[in-house]
Amino acid sequence: MRSKVGGVPASYRWAVASRVLAAVLGGYVLAALSSVCVAWLLPMARGEAVVSAMMLSFLVYLVAVLWCFACRTAGRAWLGLAMPALVLAAASGVLHWLYQP
Repeated sequence: MRSKVGGVPASYRWAVASRVLAAVLGGYVLAALSSVCVAWLLPMARGEAVVSAMMLSFLVYLVAVLWCFACRTAGRAWLGLAMPALVLAAASGVLHWLYQP
């Protein structure tokens, strides 16, 4: 039995692979950074804040994955994840510096 491989161009396959990588890796980074920032900012006990932030990070990850596949191009998907990740990384660094005992 022969398989048909020739129907889809290679550029389309690379674009889909790039979106999958953006969704998996970029979504994870964005969710982790948002979890760190929210855990620092929640006005409750540290353990409860961490658990609440981790639960919220699942929603952030979901939205990031949806964003990657809703964008018009793979580059826009990467950019849409990189910009908030940079902002959250800077915010988490500042928060760590402010609240460090």
